[in-house]
Amino acid sequence: MANGIKDRVAIIGMGCTSFGEHWDRGPEDLIVDAFEEALRDAGIARGEIGAAWMGNALDDINVGNSALPLAHALRLKTIPVSRVENMCATGTEALRAATYAVAAGAVDFAVALGVEKLKDTGYGGLPLRTKGVANDLWMPYGSAPGTFAQLAGAYSARHGIAASDLKQAMAHVSWKSHQNGVLSPKAHLRKAIDMEAILKAPMIADPLGLFDCCGVSDGAACAIVTTPEIAKSLGIADPVTIKAIQLSASHGWESSYHEWDGSFVRNTREAAKRAYAEAGITPEALSMTEVHDCFSVTELVTMEDLGLSADGRAVFDILDGRYDRDGTMPCQTDGGLKCFGHPVGASGLRMAYEVYNQLLGRAGERQLSQVDFGLTHNLGGAPFNSVAAVSILGRLN
Repeated sequence: MANGIKDRVAIIGMGCTSFGEHWDRGPEDLIVDAFEEALRDAGIARGEIGAAWMGNALDDINVGNSALPLAHALRLKTIPVSRVENMCATGTEALRAATYAVAAGAVDFAVALGVEKLKDTGYGGLPLRTKGVANDLWMPYGSAPGTFAQLAGAYSARHGIAASDLKQAMAHVSWKSHQNGVLSPKAHLRKAIDMEAILKAPMIADPLGLFDCCGVSDGAACAIVTTPEIAKSLGIADPVTIKAIQLSASHGWESSYHEWDGSFVRNTREAAKRAYAEAGITPEALSMTEVHDCFSVTELVTMEDLGLSADGRAVFDILDGRYDRDGTMPCQTDGGLKCFGHPVGASGLRMAYEVYNQLLGRAGERQLSQVDFGLTHNLGGAPFNSVAAVSILGRLN
């Protein structure tokens, strides 16, 4: 891929708050906590930052519709600040903007920060529905669980998967994430759940039960990026670098059943294909993934969309333990959206935070024995009318 960003930008600092119900804290508190951890990690002065991007998707009530709250909270004096929003890919969009600014030579140091006080945005902590054609299109079955339940039915029909096998694989996805979440100090839900409890949980939208759905949380995450050359001048001999960031967005063709039968997410496939090309690797080179497990079936289908399982085989790969923390391709080593919840603006950067720490050997009890490349994936919207983001991180040398 000509003019890609592979190894042109290094991440030198990252921070992440705990995710949870932060009723006693405002978004500015979460912003400061995530940023200050990243700044300590980077070892630079606040005044060296040349530009900043804030990702915030749904929280206009607390944050507003500009990036000025970021400048205020972080005391960023006179530098350009921008707010970005791209549905559930918002955190990755902020990282993409900061990365491109450094790669272009516009600034030496840039900040990407995602934040969301999702518990405050509407009844029961769920975001209020805003009216309008675009917003109504991405949730046509009345709710996110109802919409993603259609993905499960279409997947089963296309591949001839028995309902019992699909349900067992979905339960394993959730079981695995809860096992990992126990070892993740910043996760919202840190309790192991046995398979029987998952399978017998109340139904939300058939076949999605309670434990097939991620939670609703508040949180923030932050990255500070620069060039590899500057990173080395700061004493970082082998920095974590961005190998690829790719997005693919819908324009409506998914509504044609001549093009798409509802059993996969074409935008994830397109973004992944371009990300592998930009990074110069194949899916088999990955050491780990953090994917958009808003629902267990989403993670299951994403394994095929990323090329990690053959079409129709993810159910069996999951049941074989391929994506467990001790499997050959660990997924959601920190517990994923399932255990962190999904404060929309922060999720993409929270995923990068886990990959970054795994690459640096800082993941504590979750640490994998060998990490060369890690992939993050976000899916904004629905399986159709979506935006998919795929990032790949690795070490420079």
